[in-house]
Amino acid sequence: MNPALITYGSLLSAIALEVVGTTLLQQSQQFTRILPTLGMALCYGAAFYRLSITLRVLPVGIAYAIWSGLGIVLISVVGLIVFRQSLDMAAMIGLGFIIAGVIIVNVFSKTVAH
Repeated sequence: MNPALITYGSLLSAIALEVVGTTLLQQSQQFTRILPTLGMALCYGAAFYRLSITLRVLPVGIAYAIWSGLGIVLISVVGLIVFRQSLDMAAMIGLGFIIAGVIIVNVFSKTVAH
């Protein structure tokens, strides 16, 4: 199988698991609800495992920047849709900069294996 596909597939699954875990963290109500708390712990553990797979190819700083940056943006979208939390213009501009940074790292950096 293609190493880039494995690397980026693992990274994308790590991001998705982290977003689900963070959503469950909100729903755990400070760990007072057992099922969301257990789901959160499982998602975070799986997310870190999947992230570790990407570190075979990507430098830790690059992998973590992509993982955390996209996770921030996606959990903000979940907050908007699921939890009805609002974002002001400054927050939306900042999230746009995060997306731009992830794109710049992936498209222009020679550090990232393509």
